[in-house]
Amino acid sequence: MDALDRKILAELQRDGRLTVTDLAERVGLSVSPCHRRLRALEQAGAISGYRAHVDAKSLGLTFEALVFVTMNAADRRTLDAFEQAVAAMPHVQQAQRLFGDPDYLLRIITRDLPAFQEVYDQQLATLPSVQRMRSTLVMKTVVENRPLHL
Repeated sequence: MDALDRKILAELQRDGRLTVTDLAERVGLSVSPCHRRLRALEQAGAISGYRAHVDAKSLGLTFEALVFVTMNAADRRTLDAFEQAVAAMPHVQQAQRLFGDPDYLLRIITRDLPAFQEVYDQQLATLPSVQRMRSTLVMKTVVENRPLHL
C-alpha cells in the first residue's frame, strides 16, 4: 500500500458516497487507474464495506451503557458460546474481548433505562458462563467513528 492508496482510503473515510470520478479527481488520478486501485483495496480487505452512519439519538436511541463481563471459564468452547450469543443480540453495538479482568466490554444502546433493564434481564443475564457483569452509563460521547489515522 502506497501513499496514493492511503489518500484514496482517507477520502473514502471522509465520504463513502464519492463516485469513482470524484474520488479520482480528489486524489489526482484518472478514473481507470483510480477504479483499479479501489478494486484492489477492496479485494485486499483494506476496504471491508460501505454503509451509512446512522445517528442513534435521531432515532430515539438515547441510552448507552458499557457492560463489563467477567467469565467463569476461559476455554475455547465457553468463549465461543458466549461470543455467538453476544453477536446475536441486536442491542449490542460493539463487543470486545479484553486482556485481564474483565474479559469483555459490551456497548449497548437502547431507547431508555427501562429498555436497557429489559435487555439486561432478558438477554445479558442469560449469557452462558458469565461470572459477573458490571455496568456503567455513558454520560457523553466525546469521539465516535473517527476515521483511521493514515
